[in-house]
Formats: sequence, structure tokens, C-alpha cells
Amino acid sequence: MPIIGAFILPHPPIILPGIGKGEEKRIQKTTDSFREVARRVKELAPETIVLTSPHSVMYADYIHISPGERASGDMRQFRAPEIIARAAYDTEFVRELEMLALTNGIPAGTQGERSAALDHGTMLPLLFINEQYTDYKLVRTGLSGLPMADHYRFGMCIRDAAEKTGRRVVLIASGDLSHKVRAEGPYGYADEGVQFDREITQAMASGDFLKFLSFTPEFAEKAAECGLRSCVILAGAFDGIDVGPELLSYEGTFGVGYGVASFIPKGENQDRRFLEKYFALEEARMRDIKDNEDDYVKLARYSVEHFIRTGKRAPLPGRLPAEMMSNRAGVFVSLKKHGNLRGCIGTITPVTSSISEEILRNAVSSCSEDPRFDKVRPDELADLVYSVDVLASPEPIESENELDVRRYGVIVSSGHKRGLLLPNLEGVDTVSQQISIASKKAGIRPGEKISLERFEVVRHT
Repeated sequence: MPIIGAFILPHPPIILPGIGKGEEKRIQKTTDSFREVARRVKELAPETIVLTSPHSVMYADYIHISPGERASGDMRQFRAPEIIARAAYDTEFVRELEMLALTNGIPAGTQGERSAALDHGTMLPLLFINEQYTDYKLVRTGLSGLPMADHYRFGMCIRDAAEKTGRRVVLIASGDLSHKVRAEGPYGYADEGVQFDREITQAMASGDFLKFLSFTPEFAEKAAECGLRSCVILAGAFDGIDVGPELLSYEGTFGVGYGVASFIPKGENQDRRFLEKYFALEEARMRDIKDNEDDYVKLARYSVEHFIRTGKRAPLPGRLPAEMMSNRAGVFVSLKKHGNLRGCIGTITPVTSSISEEILRNAVSSCSEDPRFDKVRPDELADLVYSVDVLASPEPIESENELDVRRYGVIVSSGHKRGLLLPNLEGVDTVSQQISIASKKAGIRPGEKISLERFEVVRHT
């Protein structure tokens, strides 16, 4: 039996009177929508609820499915230990889902549980549902750092598991939206936060699941979103299925977006196979990126692809700009895959005879010697996005007041330890962050005496 209904729900602890202490009245629309979802779940009478939560066990490269026969949790982290939720797990469904993920090459399963307790992203929806309906078993999954396409495919596995087990299944995608929609909120304000919430709620209202897939990782990070991957799993569960979408409410009262939406299947619709459309869009985007790469980035791509395919370092090609052949500088080569860093190695000062040689050398190091990552595989080459930073000579500075995270990179030194951080990096917004990250990279502990240098870069993309 296919999925009989699905809902997107946020998980604000403040919605519970025992935690909100009256503040919950400021998000009354969200409360009313929770109760409406609970009513609809009761009406659908599922045997199994599959719930995806950003606050369950989360790994960079693995989607965790909670094991065991039952679990419980409480709200003690929000000073309300008396608020408790309990659930029995659908162990047969979990076994089928784990097997389907394995068969389809999706890194997902029940290994590596760090905490068996129900998280608040799971508890909030269940507390409201349990007020009206309890005759179900639960399947709880986390999210991961894997590409959006893998989360969509995992949703397809949830659908297939429902069909193979014959269960009546409701899917709950737990997740807040942007955490940056009001300046007075705990996370501050970003234009991307407001834009993200506007666009994703429009997609919820219209059932445009392709939009869920199409947010770039860079934009989603700036928006400080929480539940996008939950939404993508939900979309995958309805691959090839027409739905009746309904946006029940949206509020951003406390600076975090709370969206509640309902989706009821209406029948097959081959035009709603969004993964194929997403891949076509991604291929076009990557072609556009490659077509617009400058000579510095093209040389880095050439170096990596030649090395990964042949195991040998590439010879220097002809017809490079004169400045690349005659000038010397430190160079950093960065690789990203699906918006996530895949390697970054460089030299602070030049160790070769030219910028072009520096790029050839450091590109190979980035794809094969960055200790944070495995060596790049041949099947990853088409998905890599490159940038090349050419460094000006570092200059000593007396104070962090002489730094600017957008303009200057920083080198932090203590004795023989030396750490570098490039300027204008996503997620690095303050000088103190910049110095802290560079210090950690060098193994410099808080309180150690440090000296600072700054440098400018020309970034090529």
C-alpha cells in the first residue's frame, strides 16, 4: 500500500504550554494547524508513522534509522522533564526499509545509534498526534550530509517499504524553516532567510517538489534552514504521484519560520518524477559553471582530472596567460561537491617557479592529500566545482582590529604552529571566528600567545 498521507511540521518546544508559559499564544495559528494535522492523521488511521527529524542521530554520509522495539524521550533540555513521549517501533518496516536502502546503494541503516531517546523534533509532532490517535507504530529516521538526491531516493525507499509491507503509512517531515527571519530572533536576520521561507512555503502550497530539490546548498546555509532534507524525503516518497497540497499555516513570530503543510495522494502522475528533472537541471548548471571558468580554474580542473584518471601529474599546457607563467605566488585550490567542501590545499608562499605550476601542484594535493577527505574518485569529477585563490604576500599586524573577514585572510602563529584561513568564506562572519578557526587548524590552544599576519587574495571561479 502506498503512502496514504504526509505532513510537514515544525518542532518549536515553545508551543507547549509547559514550556511556553504563555508565549505559545503568539503562535496560535501553528498550534491550530498542529491540531488539524492530528485530526487528519486520526481520520487516515495509519498503522505506521514514518517521521524524519533533523534532531535525531545525524551523520555526514549516512542516514540513520532508529533501531530497537521502542523508545521514549522527555523535554528536560527545555526545563520540562515531566513532558514525556513514548513510541513502539515498527521493526518489520525498519528491516524492509534498511534492505531497500542497501539494494539501492543509499548509505542508510540502523548502525551507529548515539542516543536511543526520542529527540524534540520527533516528540513535538507525536505529542499532538497522541492527543487524538495512538494506534500506530513509529519509524524514526534522521537526516544526513548526503546530497539532496540521496534523500529523495531514500523517500522512494520509504514508499517502496510501505508497499512491500502492506502498511497504511503516514509520513511526517519534521523541520523548522529558516532560523533568520527576524532581527530580534535568537539567530539574527538574513535576507536569504525571508526569501527561503517565501519560496518554500509557495512550493508547499502548490506541491512543487522540484523546488525542494533546487535550493543551492550555499543559499540554504545562508538561510540557516532546518528541515529542507525532511521535505526532500517527503517529495521522494511521492515520486510519480499526484498530490493534493495544502499550506495550513506559516508564522515567523520568534525569528524562526514555522510552516505546516498537508499532502494527500491522488493517483499516479509520471510528470511528477522530479529526480530526473533535478538531474537535468544540475547537468545544465554544471555546464554553465564549466563554460564560465577562467584560465586559473580551468587549469586546476585539468590538473585534477588528469591525475585522477591517469595517476600521473599533468604536464603544463600551452597558451596560458603571461601572468600565470611569469609571476610567483602562494595558491590555494578548493574543491566543492554539491555545495560541500571536498578538498582544499595550498601554499602560503610559492614553492614552484610560477603560478601555473603552483596550481598544477596544489590541485593534485587538494584532490588526493587533504587529510579530511578520501581521495577524489573518477565518478565524482563531473560534480566538482573549483576555485583558485592567489595570495598576496602576508604582512604582520599588531591587532585583530586590522583584519576584515571579507577582505583579508589571516595567518595565526604560535611557535612552530601556523594556521591559515582564507577570506570571505561562507559561515565565517567575524574576525574572532576567523582567528579561532585558523588557530584550531594549527593546533593552537586558547590562551596561547599568538602573532597575526594578514593577506589579500584574488579569487578565481
